[in-house]
Amino acid sequence: MNKIILKKKKDTKPRDLRAGDAAPEFSLPDQKGKRHTFSDYRGKWAVVYFYPKDDTPGCTKEACGIRDAFPDFKKLKAEVFGISVDDEKSHTKFIKKYKLPFTLLADTEKRVVGEYGVWGKKKFMGKTYTGTLRTTFLIDNRALYGLPAMFLFRSPARRGAPSRVSFHAELRSRCAFEKRI
Repeated sequence: MNKIILKKKKDTKPRDLRAGDAAPEFSLPDQKGKRHTFSDYRGKWAVVYFYPKDDTPGCTKEACGIRDAFPDFKKLKAEVFGISVDDEKSHTKFIKKYKLPFTLLADTEKRVVGEYGVWGKKKFMGKTYTGTLRTTFLIDNRALYGLPAMFLFRSPARRGAPSRVSFHAELRSRCAFEKRI
């Protein structure tokens, strides 16, 4: 069982994060068991996408879209993290099968999905159940002027419409703007 390091709050209701909110800190294991703590990536942009399950049609399409845009994200010095409630073993198979070049993190205890407000009710084929809501965040993790990491963009990713175009454009425009000032 993986331990997730988060500051525990008395109120564990999912948060409704909005642009301008501080990004919740997290520390999760990747597909190899290596722990990634979000604050260790201070100074970089981050694309953090939450997805329901490894190797399912919608999640595969989304992951492959991000894989195809990965060189663009790297040029802009953005870290990419996929987070699901699947375990490390499942992530390893998913990465190998689709040659995913980015890190997948295992939130098996469902704490981070709760902190980011992406664990909720879903409906499929007339049945309602609880699961991960497909959501992608673009986070400015550079802490400019002493400010905490901030959300700049939040978009529920649609099947087959990964954040590739919208996040790349948003990130590129932010970088260009900062070069002018």
